[in-house]
Amino acid sequence: MQTQIQLEKIDASTCVVKGTNKTKGRNISVAPGATASRNLFYGRVILTQGDAPITFENGTQETGLICLNGTGTVATGGQTFSLSRYDALYVPRDSQIEVSSEGDFDLAELASPVEKHYPLQFVSFEEIRKDSALHFVAGKPPTERDLNILLGKNIEAGRIMAGVTFSSDGNWTSWPPHEHENMLEEAYLYIDMPAPQWGVQFVYTNAQEPELVQVVHEGDVVIMPQGYHPNVAAPGGSINFLWMMAANREGVDRQFGVVNVQPEYATGGSGLEASQK
Repeated sequence: MQTQIQLEKIDASTCVVKGTNKTKGRNISVAPGATASRNLFYGRVILTQGDAPITFENGTQETGLICLNGTGTVATGGQTFSLSRYDALYVPRDSQIEVSSEGDFDLAELASPVEKHYPLQFVSFEEIRKDSALHFVAGKPPTERDLNILLGKNIEAGRIMAGVTFSSDGNWTSWPPHEHENMLEEAYLYIDMPAPQWGVQFVYTNAQEPELVQVVHEGDVVIMPQGYHPNVAAPGGSINFLWMMAANREGVDRQFGVVNVQPEYATGGSGLEASQK
């Protein structure tokens, strides 16, 4: 019997964080209590040339680090890893982490509390692009997007999953609309959308009266504690994002692509079937 999950309310005051890419150092923008997340934490680690390394401990949280821009190194667990754009690193709980760079280095940090200790694992974006179950084009115009699973079934973890999605110009993504609130909460961090690009993010349980209709720009985050969550790019640009998930139940609910499609659009499937290979 599945445990009943207490779902957070969809509300702009707790589901939207603007401009998380604008502050240097290590900053946490999404955390339970402060936002509508239950188990999901998101932050940013941003270094520029000449900055000293940043060191922190993750305590009882497993951590995913994903390079969004620049290059640098992450030292943890007695090993040092070099990361470039969209490379990822899974760091187990109870770890000390040091982030350093000789130039610019921009990392997304996602985390979630776990009971178990999972192995330290590096993920190369170049290798992800070669795996048809981890990199695939979903949908057709006007819903076409390039989807890349960075931290999914390719690694061992307790709760977190993450990847990057790039839309075609002016297209919708996360379409057909789907939800997975009984298993996973999610957040979108919008990336690679230089001005004047922008998009619109929807989060709703009732399409007739959506709880959230939010204009989004690069660096913004929208949290989806429940509900359907399609989005669309403004014409002439794309809507691109790092999606981050935390399973409700450690291990059991950590499954990508297991979704409920909005009934009106369910005939053609979810568009995520390639991930089940």
